[in-house]
Parts: sequence; structure tokens; C-alpha cells
Amino acid sequence: MKADEGYGLTVTNTDRARRELHPYLRGELVVVIDCAELDRSAEFWTSVLGYVRDGVATGRYQTLMPADGRGAEILLQQVPEGKQAKNRVHLDLRTRELEPETERVVRLGARLLTGQPVTEEGWRWHILADPDGNEFCVLQPPASHWPD
Repeated sequence: MKADEGYGLTVTNTDRARRELHPYLRGELVVVIDCAELDRSAEFWTSVLGYVRDGVATGRYQTLMPADGRGAEILLQQVPEGKQAKNRVHLDLRTRELEPETERVVRLGARLLTGQPVTEEGWRWHILADPDGNEFCVLQPPASHWPD
């Protein structure tokens, strides 16, 4: 992998052979995130998720992949319109330590939308927005969730 002009990492053509995309019943699962600026969104999401850019952006699309090639592809899609309402689908980032992870993601450019964590049946989470206003959650499950 090589540096991509200061924005995360780029997967080279030789790395594509080791991709193991996340399957669904009849193909591959891809999560699409609308954005205004591909570079800004790619920098944010690669830093948050530990993903890398899969080649250079083509037109209004930029593919992001897990650094090890295994997992769900994220496709950033540049759109002209801004976000209008609450997301109907969002990402949850599950972590063992809510506050440190929330602080890390905010330092990377997320905006915290909850002053205090939401708590429900032992689960605690913060709601955040990416630089384009798309909501996502940083979530701490109860200790019993993790297989230790």
C-alpha cells in the first residue's frame, strides 16, 4: 500500500486479488454513503474505520475497503444536494470503551449530537454526524456482549 497524497492509504492493483468482500445471500454487501466532497469524506472514514482507498476516485465515486481486504466495502458517492432529514440507515461502531472512542472520532471531524450517552438495556451510545451530516453511533454494548 502507498500513501495517497496525504489522504489515508490507497490499495494498489496487486492488493485487489486478496479482497474478501462481505457476502449477502446473492452477492456482495456494499454500504453507500452520500457526501459533498470525496476527499474530505474519504479522509474521515478511512481514519475512523481503519479502511483504505481502493484506487483513485472515479467520477463521483470513491471505494473504501478494510485494510486487510476482508469485510464490507464502503462506497462514497458525491451528490449535489445536502442532507435533508434524519438517516433511515446508519452505521454503529461498537466499542468496549465509549468515551475514548467517541473523543477519537470527534477529533477526526465528527460532530457530537448527544450531550450525554443514550442508555437502553445496558447499551450506551452517542449519536454523531460525519462531516456531511450523516448520523452514526458509537456504541458500547454491555460487558456480556463480548466473548472473552
